[in-house]
Parts: sequence; structure tokens; C-alpha cells
Amino acid sequence: MTLNSRAAAELVRSTDTVAVPLGPGQPSDFLHALGDRDDFVDLQVFGALLVDLYGVFTKPGVRYLSGFFGPAERFLADTGANVEFVPADFRRFAPIGEKLAPRVVATLASLPDADGYMSLSLHAGATVQEIHRCGADPDRLLIVETNPNAPRTFGFGTAAHRIHVDEADAIIESNRPIFTLADAPPTEAEQRIAEFARAYVHDGSTLQTGIGGVPSQVVKILAEGTGGDYGIHSEMFTTALMKLHQSGKVSNARKGQFDGVSITTFAAGTQELNEWLHENHDVRFLPVDIVNSPEVISHNHNMVTINGAIAVDLYGQVVADTIDGKQFSGIGGHEDFVAASGLALDDRSLICLPSTSEIAGNIVSRIVARHNAGAIVTTPRHQLDVVITEFGVAELRGRTVRERAIALSEIAAPTLRDELRAAAHTLR
Repeated sequence: MTLNSRAAAELVRSTDTVAVPLGPGQPSDFLHALGDRDDFVDLQVFGALLVDLYGVFTKPGVRYLSGFFGPAERFLADTGANVEFVPADFRRFAPIGEKLAPRVVATLASLPDADGYMSLSLHAGATVQEIHRCGADPDRLLIVETNPNAPRTFGFGTAAHRIHVDEADAIIESNRPIFTLADAPPTEAEQRIAEFARAYVHDGSTLQTGIGGVPSQVVKILAEGTGGDYGIHSEMFTTALMKLHQSGKVSNARKGQFDGVSITTFAAGTQELNEWLHENHDVRFLPVDIVNSPEVISHNHNMVTINGAIAVDLYGQVVADTIDGKQFSGIGGHEDFVAASGLALDDRSLICLPSTSEIAGNIVSRIVARHNAGAIVTTPRHQLDVVITEFGVAELRGRTVRERAIALSEIAAPTLRDELRAAAHTLR
């Protein structure tokens, strides 16, 4: 049945469980309509990376469990909302969702096609199977928010990336603008890091890029350069990757699997990206358990992964999702892509970060002798391959503890290097 967002929100009980996808898969009209209610006793909502400040999460009786913090989660948590982090990498969202089996699942989708199929648009992620299970269960409630602004995108093979109108218990018709994410211009440090990183990408390489100035700048350099014949297998599809396609440098001809198409599990970028993705068969959306599987990733030809970090210690331990033990972002696919790219000699994993940050007016090294007590490691030391700052490259693969530490100390900020060198020489 077709309902307005307020009527659909009334289908949620005062004590209930609701799940929504990560980021661009969220049904915003439905979530905003939930915020108009004040009768919740125990509403638990599962999601990740909110794309808006939804009032429902400020209400008494509402608890939000997030698998990935963004600006909205951080703001809500800092202002007293009942927001908690669920530690899990992106792939594990799927079995967690199956275990929790929320009574209500709500998702964004494109308008139905002539056969009644609604594309899951910008997000496949970890919710696809739970969406279908919910739609098939008469005791559960599947709410689909359709939007003409949501691009119709496609899956691959048996992963069809769509749901049928007959699966939905309620359909909301929305015309809200779709979430967009602007590219931030790279800093000077990020530009230098990108230049170092570009040397690891060869003709025919398969690329995964995370979010941020460094990955976007690397892709810009590739788009403007002389190389090409690249493939794309990336958890997130970005505006920069679209521009690489538009430059004619992406063939997806030498990947070894999913040849001929770029593979992703969600997309976030500019309005131009959303429009470009609409009915574009060159990019295919697959569930995260496929896209982020280390076995699948490692089968790609000459895989190069480019990701960031908050800090790296001299052992090579990466902190990427917390600051001083406080949740900042999420685990995502960080370890999946870092680990998978170390399984073959011609695959490379790049961890890219500026050498310093400014905190309260003080310059702080992001290459540290040891992480502070209470620091939470995102990716263990044995997974790392290459670390890059604006001052150079540390190759860690096959090196001893001390050799790795010395290499990392050499790419720290020059004024902080001596102390790190001294610490490095004490390690065994």
C-alpha cells in the first residue's frame, strides 16, 4: 500500500525495533516523520552514518545503535542523545542484522520500473538480504521510500540490487533531494602524499579508494596522467572515480573477475555523480559481503588500495576510527582492504596520512612511538604494507619490528623525527 511518511511512521509501535541502511540508503522522509512522534517507550533503531539530523534520535525512549559514526552521530552523542556504537566491520553488519532481525526494515529506492522492480539505488551494503527476509515475513514490516531523484542502478549476476513492489508492506513516495557529498580540496600535504601514492598504481591496476583528500587527489592525478586500463573494485564509489571513468582511463578489462564493470557497495558524492550513475551499466552494486571479501578482493589483478588513518605507531598498529578512545567514525572495510592487498606480491595496500595534526594550537605527530593508553587499534600491525606521509614512504612488508619502526620514524615530521628514531632503535 502507498502511504505518506506520517502514516508509515505510525506503523511503528511505541516499543519496536527498526533498521535502516548506511548513509545514502536511508529513507529520510520516514525517519523525519518518526521524529514527529512523542510516544516511544522503547524504540531501538539500527543504522550507520546518518545523512541528516533526525529528530527521532533526540526523543525519550529512543535508542540508536550505529555501526559507523559520522558528523550527525557525533553531534547527537555530544548533546546527550542515546547513541551507542556497535563495533563491527562493514561485512559483519549483515550477520548482525540477521541476528537482530528487526521487526521493521526501511530503505530508500528508485521509482518502480515497468515490471514493478525498485532499484536499491546508491546502497547495497549489508541490508539487502535482510530487506528480502523482512518482505517475506508476515510478522515483519518492510517500508520502502521511493524517490524520483534516486538513481536507478544495477547489480551483477544473481545479486540483482532491487526489490519488487509486492515485497513491500508500505511504499512512501518522496521527492526529497538525495544526499550529496562535496569533494573537499586537498591540502598541500595531501597533494604530496598523493604524488607518492601514484607511483604504486600501474597500467591495469585495480583500485579501491576511501574517502578524503588523498584518494581523490590520487584519482585526479591518474585521470590527468598518461596511464590507464584501470579497474575499480571499491567499497565506496566517489565523484573522483566517476571522473576517472569520464577520462577514459577505466576499462575493467584486466581485473580477473567482474571484468567489464566497476564494482562497489555504496556511492556518495556530488549531484553530478548521482545523475551519472542513473541507468549506468558500467557500475554495479553488490552486497558488502561480496565486495569486501578478502578472497574476492585478492583475486583482482594488481590490486591497489588507498586508505587513511588517524595515527600509526612504530609497530605499525593503525588507529583509524577513534580519537583518544572516543568514537569518531567506524571500522568500515578498512581492515578488509588492507589485509587482502597483502596476499599477493603485486598487490599493494597504502595507508596515507599527514605527518601531524594541530590540536588546541599544538602540533601533534600522527606517527607515534606508542599509542596512548586506551587507544583502540583498528587494523593490526601485521596487516600493513605501505605507510605514506607528505615526507615519504615507509615500506613495511617483510621487515623486522625494528626495521619497520625506523622506516616509520623517517617519514614523520622533521622536527619530531629524532625522538621517534631513538624509540625505534629500542624495539626488537
